[in-house]
Amino acid sequence: MGIVFGAVAPHGFPIIPELSEDAEGGLATRAAMFELGRRCAAAQPDVLVVATPHGVRVDGMVCLALTARGAGTLRWRGRQIEMNVPLDRAATEAIAGAARELGVPVALAGFAGNRWDQSVIPLDWGTMTPLWFLGHGRNLVGQGDVLAPPPDEDIGPPVVIVTPSRRLPRERLVTFGEAVALAAERDGRRIAFIASCDWAHTHRADGPYGFHPDAAEVDRLVVEALEANDPGRLIELPEEKATNAAIDGLWQTLMLAGLMRRVPLRGEVLCYEAPSYYSMIVAAFSPIA
Repeated sequence: MGIVFGAVAPHGFPIIPELSEDAEGGLATRAAMFELGRRCAAAQPDVLVVATPHGVRVDGMVCLALTARGAGTLRWRGRQIEMNVPLDRAATEAIAGAARELGVPVALAGFAGNRWDQSVIPLDWGTMTPLWFLGHGRNLVGQGDVLAPPPDEDIGPPVVIVTPSRRLPRERLVTFGEAVALAAERDGRRIAFIASCDWAHTHRADGPYGFHPDAAEVDRLVVEALEANDPGRLIELPEEKATNAAIDGLWQTLMLAGLMRRVPLRGEVLCYEAPSYYSMIVAAFSPIA
C-alpha cells in the first residue's frame, strides 16, 4: 500500500494531558493533536515512522534505531508517564537499504542488549510526545526503562525511529524522505510518516535561548510553506535565520518534503501557537486521490 498519512507534530510534552492540566498554555495544540490522532487512526497505518531531532544522533548520517523496542519516561512538575513500544525491524532495514541506494549515509544503532530481541532504545520527548497521541497513549507504569519487561499486549502500530544529523546537506534529507516512500512502496504495508518538530525557541527573553526577532519571521515562513502544501521550499531558509530562531523542525520537515516528491499529499495546518518561549505546529497530510 505504501504511504497513507503524514504529519508535522510537536514534541512539547506538557501537551500530554497526564503531565499538565493546562498544557502550559498549549491547549489549542493539545486539541489539534487529538484531531491528528483521529485522522491518523482513520488512515489505519501498520507502521509509524517518526523522524525526531532528539534521541540517538550520529554525526553526518541519518540514524535509525535497530532495536526490538523503545522505552522511556517523561517527567514534568511532579508527574510522569512511561512508554514501551515495539519497533519494526523490517521497515527499519528497508528504509536504511533504500536510503543507501539513493546515496544517503545511514547508521543503524543498537542499545543495551547485543541480541536484537534484547536491544531497547531509550525514548525521549521527541518520540514519546507524538506517539502518545498516535496510538500509544497509555501510561505503562514500571515499563519505561530499557531493562523493563515489555507489556503483555501492545497497542498502536510498531515504530521506526529516525534521527537526522544537521551536518548533512539539506538535499540529502529530502532524498532520505524519497527513500522512506520507496521503502514503503516495496514493503506493501500502510505506513505513516511523522515529522516530530518544535519551531522557534527564541520567542521570549526569559527562555533558555533568549529572544530574537527572527523567531516570529521564521515561524511565519514555515506556516506559509505548510499552508501552501510546499514544505520543500524551506530548503532555502537561510541558515542564519534558522540558528537565530533556534528551530528544530527543519530537517525532519525536509524529509517529509522528499516523501511528497514520490507520494503526492495534501496538507492542512490544524494549529500554530507559541504559548511559551517555543512554538508548535500541528499539520496533517493525506494522499491525493
